[in-house]
Amino acid sequence: MRGGHVGFVVTFILLAAAGNLCGEFAGDYSKLSGIIIPGFASTQLRAWSILDCPYSPLDFNPLDLVWLDTTKLLSAVNCWLKCMMLDPYNQTDHRECKSRPDSGLSAITELDPGYITGPLSSVWKEWIKWCIEFGIEANAIIAAPYDWRLSPSKLEERDLYFHKLKLTFETALKLRGGPSIVFAHSLGNNVFRYFLEWLKLEIAPKEYGRWLDDHIHAYFAVGAPLLGAIETVKATLSGSTFGLPVSEGTARLMFNTFGSSIWMLPFSKHCTTDNVYRRHFSGGNRKYHHAYHCDEHELKSKYSGWPTNIINIEVPSIRAGNEVYPSVVETAQTNLSGMECGFPTQLSFSAREVSDGTFFKAIKNYDPDSERLFHLLKKSYHDDPILNPLTPWERPPLKNIFCIYGVDSKTEVGYYFAPSGKPYPDNWIITDVIYEIEGSLYSRSGNLVEGYPGATSGDETVPYHSLSWCKNWLGPKVNITRTPQSEHDGSDVQVHQNIEHQHGEDIIPNMTKLPTMKYITYYEDSESFPGTRTAVWELDKANHRNIVRSSALMRELWLEMWHDIHPDKKSNFVTKAKRGPLRDEDCYWDYGKARCAWSEHCEYRYVFGDVHLGQSCRLKCSTSHLLSHYV
Repeated sequence: MRGGHVGFVVTFILLAAAGNLCGEFAGDYSKLSGIIIPGFASTQLRAWSILDCPYSPLDFNPLDLVWLDTTKLLSAVNCWLKCMMLDPYNQTDHRECKSRPDSGLSAITELDPGYITGPLSSVWKEWIKWCIEFGIEANAIIAAPYDWRLSPSKLEERDLYFHKLKLTFETALKLRGGPSIVFAHSLGNNVFRYFLEWLKLEIAPKEYGRWLDDHIHAYFAVGAPLLGAIETVKATLSGSTFGLPVSEGTARLMFNTFGSSIWMLPFSKHCTTDNVYRRHFSGGNRKYHHAYHCDEHELKSKYSGWPTNIINIEVPSIRAGNEVYPSVVETAQTNLSGMECGFPTQLSFSAREVSDGTFFKAIKNYDPDSERLFHLLKKSYHDDPILNPLTPWERPPLKNIFCIYGVDSKTEVGYYFAPSGKPYPDNWIITDVIYEIEGSLYSRSGNLVEGYPGATSGDETVPYHSLSWCKNWLGPKVNITRTPQSEHDGSDVQVHQNIEHQHGEDIIPNMTKLPTMKYITYYEDSESFPGTRTAVWELDKANHRNIVRSSALMRELWLEMWHDIHPDKKSNFVTKAKRGPLRDEDCYWDYGKARCAWSEHCEYRYVFGDVHLGQSCRLKCSTSHLLSHYV
């Protein structure tokens, strides 16, 4: 994934009613708590070995930072790789070095702390600052980092991660006296999903629903790759550098040793596996084969429901001394039927053919990684005794769910690969890329491409088709509201109520957008099952990684939770009619009127050290009227 952005589950309890928004936020937070669980490449890893690095003054000692220490990466890349890579077959550490996830909030705020590297590698730092500014107590925010290189089953086998996560929920309840709010970002949603399935086997069926109600109040799924992410394919075949100063081949070499590399593969929404309490019905036998079951739509759809084929790859037509594809399935055999001797053949693979292993079997004679990846796919995912994660996720049995993601950004949805003529790991090159851009498909050269694009595009990393799957979690009738992301007076708010929603179909609002304005579009249950609420928020131009640092998102999360726990609330969801400033940072100088903007809420108040007019615009200390708009 780009920049290692796919990651984070966060369980987070926000605050109760605030009384004073100038300075510290007052209120009763005694029952509020939170657990932050970061995701792919977004937790620090530290060395748990002593490794002498020849030809470098920098060695690795216990507790030294490995992910991410750019100084050691640049000066001793071979040593650094030993501490990062795993055995691709059994997920064990390198014999000379092992790394383990750091603990505490510092493990997730900045991956590479420093004057220059810190801001560049910042992940949850701004989020923590918001929590502090809004009055969250220190013991109410609990970080639960994990080794994002591992497959889900290995997380439990090696680190007892899901046992620890369950205890963390229970400790938070006992400590604070109330349930938590789960906030998941990107791959973290996959982690949380696996946890919910694992929990079914740890708790009696009659107690499962009660446990969820007691420990989880709401679930915020942000940037969730619910049907996988296309960039995983690129990282697997040609390498993705995560923004690091390494070659793509080196990045590929490292990435393909991670058990989690398969976790984000794209898959078909039409194919599922058996879903049973396997421990209870198999006599405790943990070995269980999950056969894919695809409905008739998979057979009729051209691209497994995606906009286009995920992979188009050229392979040599003849390999001396061997059959070209000795174990390929029928689809690939059909593709091979028209090959001519001596000319490369282009094979195409849909999302289903990627996730079920067809693709890896088809190229196993041409790529040394494909056999290892297929072994990992089958062992850690297809045959996982808890869950095959490469299947669509129905709505979790939780009371309140908010699915949030960015849209309208140029996002990769398909690739063309060809042999590069170079040795492994640089043996493949990307010859073309298919992008979705606001409802159309284009090639890298800018040509329009045929296919089935969605109503809009994704968040630069995860395609819209995968992000918007959670719209299927909405009820039969939906209220749609579109507002500007910035503070607004309500003049540009559009509302459509009681829109009919058919399961499996996208909801496309007939609303306008100003080209210079970024909007949030809210889809909220008008009718739902008793005791449950579901909402989907689409943020224009919100980048996959940076969405967790979006001030608009954090404002909406806070207001939703503030409204949710308010005793005098008048509606299921917080009103969208108006948005005023909530923090001093939201006030600014209006040069046209020569005063602070939002004069009813902000005032000019100079404090020593202010360097510009906007910095001296601060909230007035009477905000009860402002908050009354959101009840």
